[in-house]
Amino acid sequence: MPGTPRKKAAIAGPKRKPAPPKPRADALDRLQAVIIAVLEDDKAENIVILDLAGRASFADRMVIATGLADRQISAMATHLHEKLREAGFRKPLTEGASGTDWVLIDAGDIIVHLFKPEARALYGLEKMWSAELDEADPAP
Repeated sequence: MPGTPRKKAAIAGPKRKPAPPKPRADALDRLQAVIIAVLEDDKAENIVILDLAGRASFADRMVIATGLADRQISAMATHLHEKLREAGFRKPLTEGASGTDWVLIDAGDIIVHLFKPEARALYGLEKMWSAELDEADPAP
């Protein structure tokens, strides 16, 4: 192919960085199992798991659970940090752990929302991220 290396590079276009590897399903399932076990041990109520794969770029799954009091929610977040570290996962990031109605824990590929019942009803994350909304026909 005739041409200078510079012309060949211009024709080829910019170099693309390889996409970051997606987590293997078994690692994701193991992470989810640790999260669910901790929440069940701490008596979380109405635990819901939403699959976000292909629908959100920030996580593959979302776990939503209810705690009855601020102290219970705070304890669930603390225990979740400890158990994830013991299981060899990276330290999760937490928002709202200082006594609010909603604590968000970013465990990497799984986002955990811990709500008081009133806040969970107010924000309605299950409705916002439900698969039924994706399948609904658009209005004419």
